[in-house]
Amino acid sequence: MKNSHLYNKFLGNIINCFANFSDTFIKKIKEPPYDYDFLMTLDSDTCHSHLRKIYKQNMKGKTLNLYSPERFSEKIQWLKLYDNLPEKATLTDKLKVRDYVKERIGEKYLKPILQVADSFGEIDFDSLPETFVMKCTHGSKWQNIVKSKEGLLDHGIIYNIVRGQFEGWMTHKFTPYAGFELQYKYIEPKIIIEPLMRDNIDEMPTEYEIYCFNGKPKIFQKVKYGRNKYATVYDENFNKIDLKFKPDYQLLKEDADNYLKEAIELSKKLVGDFKLVRIDWMLYNNQLYFAEMTFTPFSGFYEFEDDKWDKKLGDLLSLK
Repeated sequence: MKNSHLYNKFLGNIINCFANFSDTFIKKIKEPPYDYDFLMTLDSDTCHSHLRKIYKQNMKGKTLNLYSPERFSEKIQWLKLYDNLPEKATLTDKLKVRDYVKERIGEKYLKPILQVADSFGEIDFDSLPETFVMKCTHGSKWQNIVKSKEGLLDHGIIYNIVRGQFEGWMTHKFTPYAGFELQYKYIEPKIIIEPLMRDNIDEMPTEYEIYCFNGKPKIFQKVKYGRNKYATVYDENFNKIDLKFKPDYQLLKEDADNYLKEAIELSKKLVGDFKLVRIDWMLYNNQLYFAEMTFTPFSGFYEFEDDKWDKKLGDLLSLK
């Protein structure tokens, strides 16, 4: 009872903080970028100037070379325009990719699904457990982690904020929000709900990211979460390298474990002949689960602390 009192007091403080601006916040979520309609008219033949502009903005003033790209970040922009295969949309779709994974490595590596809905209003909250994850199938990081269903449903302002998020996401395409990743433009919006798969509710699970170049796994990253984010990055021979994909990651020097090696072997069965794809896995209860396939990771806007990695990774990726 005491813990319940503290919990409700904590939620009450949150509600008081949100009360004055919740309507404005929800409205802002629903509103697309000011040039959304214009950007949605662009395709791979007409978006070159837009892509050059946002590349320069995100890459500290660097000029994008699309005619003879050399850097990894440049080659990903080239892939957006000239390698936009229909299969990429299917495998980016968080629901449809499951059939692909099931066919190639089996259903045991798929996270369970609790519900699939066409809109937020269709979600049957009564049948859901106390904790779960809601995510859109057609975007990146368009999701909400619910650690307390009671806390969500019993407090109207919090519920309305979450509802406003999803209503905004479900009526828009992700492409104009990111770096013009065209594969998202062709995904049918749906909401999928999964169990919250964590050994500790407040800690993120360990993740493995397998970077595949021209059909072969080449660079691997293990990410651990705690007070900070920690990563160990390996080359294809499991040598630990000083590559940081994100500036806020703190590099570790852990030896490659068997879960990483298993993730690599499974990725070999999924990679196909795509020029570039990052295949992500999560570890829960000593079991690997498929997370997603990403064809334009970080939209190509990598903030490498050392520019040498932009060139080195670019050398690994052949566009022929």
